[in-house]
Amino acid sequence: MSASSKTQDTLIADDAFHGAAPGVLPTMSAGGQRAYFSCWDIHAYYGESYIVQGVSFDVREGEIIALLGRNGAGKTSTLRSLARVGSPALTHGEIWLDHKPLHEMKAHEAARAGIGLVPEDRRIIQGLTVEENLKLAQIAPPHGWSLERIYELFPRLGERREQEGTTLSGGEQQMLAISRALARDVKLLLLDEPYEGLAPVIVQEIEKTLEQIKSLGMTTIIVEQNAIAALHLADRAIILDMGQVVFDGTAQDVLDNADLRQQYLAI
Repeated sequence: MSASSKTQDTLIADDAFHGAAPGVLPTMSAGGQRAYFSCWDIHAYYGESYIVQGVSFDVREGEIIALLGRNGAGKTSTLRSLARVGSPALTHGEIWLDHKPLHEMKAHEAARAGIGLVPEDRRIIQGLTVEENLKLAQIAPPHGWSLERIYELFPRLGERREQEGTTLSGGEQQMLAISRALARDVKLLLLDEPYEGLAPVIVQEIEKTLEQIKSLGMTTIIVEQNAIAALHLADRAIILDMGQVVFDGTAQDVLDNADLRQQYLAI
């Protein structure tokens, strides 16, 4: 049996999702208040592949975190684990959002608890218009932003509300994907590669949108290969390498440290 398989068997044999402090509310932040979001010692697998290897970090309410690393570092896998999607399989650790134990939930339950995942492939529903995609996101409570508020943030979507969602440009589809998350009562917005495949001018437009969302105080974790763009948006940066946290500090610290960027981000 391989070392990774032995590790996996050991973790799975534990009581379900026992983290460093099972059953205890999230840790205290530097300001003396409990963290709004926390993950403790989470481990996740794709089959026998050990991908997320003991990731832990806290997020304060209203904070924007850039979750960075080279390709294959475990960024998207960590994000998917936080959203409680079925793959990768979370085998160990705890995840808390606003004092609620997400590690005990399925993806649809985590979504009701306030997780809003915007996946890299956007998942626009074929055959539905822009507005129908948005209304479908609100088919069950809790509801978030109204259509009017969404169209105010994204006027281009308002102009194309009767157009089929999958016929939009890449940038417009990204706007729609973000809007579907906002249509729910989101407490933590998870963005997976929001700039992926977009022309530089469209990236700038999405950046402006995310700056507006930041100004509203929405707690956000962004995974982005364009690390410099993400760092300029974020308050803090968490860098992963081989599925483990190797840096947790301010975004400015990363921007100011060329050796750190070269070692872990190759920039």
